Amino acid sequence: MAAKELKGILEAAFTGINLAREKFTPRLTTSEVGAITSVSTGIARISGLPGAGFEELVQFPGGVFGIAFNVDEDEIGVVLLGGYWHLRAGDPVERTGRVMDVAVGDRLLGRIIDPLGRPLDGKGPLDYSGRLPIERPAAPIMDRSPVTVPLQTGIKVIDALIPVGRGQRELILGDRQTGKTAIAIDTILNQRGQDVLCVYCAIGQRASAVAKAVATLREKDAMDYTVVVVTEGNDPPGLAYIAPYAATSIAEYFMEKGRDVLIVYDDLTHHARAYRELSLLLRRPPGREAFPGDIFYIHSRLLERATHLRGELGGGSLTALPIIETEAQNISAYIPTNLISITDGQIYLSPTLFELGILPAVDVSKSVSRVGGKAQRAAYRTVTGDLKLAYAQFEELETFARFGARLDDSTRKGIEHGRRIRACLKQPESDPVSVPEQIIILLALTTGLFDYVPLDRMADAESSLRDAAADISAEIRGRFDTEEELSDKDREAIIQIAGRALARFQAMPAEV
Repeated sequence: MAAKELKGILEAAFTGINLAREKFTPRLTTSEVGAITSVSTGIARISGLPGAGFEELVQFPGGVFGIAFNVDEDEIGVVLLGGYWHLRAGDPVERTGRVMDVAVGDRLLGRIIDPLGRPLDGKGPLDYSGRLPIERPAAPIMDRSPVTVPLQTGIKVIDALIPVGRGQRELILGDRQTGKTAIAIDTILNQRGQDVLCVYCAIGQRASAVAKAVATLREKDAMDYTVVVVTEGNDPPGLAYIAPYAATSIAEYFMEKGRDVLIVYDDLTHHARAYRELSLLLRRPPGREAFPGDIFYIHSRLLERATHLRGELGGGSLTALPIIETEAQNISAYIPTNLISITDGQIYLSPTLFELGILPAVDVSKSVSRVGGKAQRAAYRTVTGDLKLAYAQFEELETFARFGARLDDSTRKGIEHGRRIRACLKQPESDPVSVPEQIIILLALTTGLFDYVPLDRMADAESSLRDAAADISAEIRGRFDTEEELSDKDREAIIQIAGRALARFQAMPAEV
């Protein structure tokens, strides 16, 4: 046999041996494993993981995960993210080498999940396209654009007097049972056909309240463009803490693809309380009302992620509607004032108005949008005029009139006009009003067409006016969605349509 052939056979044999060795030789992997030293409600203390970092995900027996919160020299305080009743001191704990993340993707629309990405709707495993960390830095200032495009809520009092823009953060606050969630859900319902995706984040809510909200979304076919992230009141506090961050990462996935997104946090009171509970259990120093010193930071870094991106980055937007609960109408309490200072305005719901049946119970005098008219179409600015001022003056005059003072004709007319404003701003739940319907109602209101309609017929008159909005010409309706103001001719055409619709409801001036 030639030497060359022998050399080839030997090389082939050695190559085969090496491949076999690589195939059958076990590969050694190393992992850092510690042990639980103690377990409390929602937290655990562990030792033996010197390489663990802040907010790193660690894994316990039974598939339970936790987040490293307190990284001390000899011990790590971990926030538990699942059922921890089976855990005992001495159980092993393993590092994962990654931070907490959440599943994202287009197929999340229509699903109900928990902050860990586990489905809660019985529709099978979650189909997602990737994962994003729940804690992400907010977009830099240079990557942001001004808020100029309105986010129509379909609620007349908000769209007319407290406009919300795409990319804005508008706080909804008020005492319990005043309709805060109803406003948020109605805003989601109004996004149907508006090319706005929605994320509803329920934080520590009762299961019945979450079920009611989801049932409303399903009934109105809003789940097609909505993701629901849920933690219930009996879930571990760690889940309630991470819920809004996970929901925001899901929303940011859509925003970074150039979509407009609305996210509702319902509500951040439970979020703050969950964080306080975890902090006290982890022996962090308590401050005002036992909240830790960084309570402001947990909400500011969350809400700073809401923005309107520049066109070069896709032009997407994330609009945040955080909800907060006040106690005894005290909007100057610790957590409400923190959130008022973080957000771009607030919608305050008054229990007094709620008890009087004035729904939605928005207190116009205490509500504000710091973006204001910049997030409102020119057509609205044309027809609302001094509506907010007239309503504020009416509330002052109404208080004065209760003393039985003699009023001159102009004052009486102002009070009667104010009562029509209040009646017009009432609105049933789950009944959003379109832009053309709002324009014709507001124009009829500011021009005094409603002043001769008896108060007990206002609801019927408004319904007739909403039907008449369909008669507005396509040319005029096209200007509602532009920055072009309505001309005098346009206003006159709308007023004529409104006048015909209201004619059968109007009484003679003497009967008012």
